[in-house]
Amino acid sequence: MPNFNQVIIVGHLTRDPEFRTTQGGAALCKGGIAVSHKWKDKEEVCFVDWAAWGKTSEVIAKYMKKGSAMLIAGRLTLEQWEAKDGGGKRSKHSITVESC
Repeated sequence: MPNFNQVIIVGHLTRDPEFRTTQGGAALCKGGIAVSHKWKDKEEVCFVDWAAWGKTSEVIAKYMKKGSAMLIAGRLTLEQWEAKDGGGKRSKHSITVESC
């Protein structure tokens, strides 16, 4: 069976997008988005980090800011790293944006 990794979410940016250019010259923009789910008198909020590359990252950096509503389509990515305090391995899921 083939694999399929596609995520589409709509929410509000939790902080201003952070734009930079890598040493290799690639445009990169990172940020966070809050997605809420409401039912009856309850609300659940999910906070998700994302990263966009190339022209998509430039458009996000130019037009979006904290609080902006945004639709993100992309793929789920697992980031792993070693904790700086020697606390072992850390990991988190984020979205690699393919369109918005």
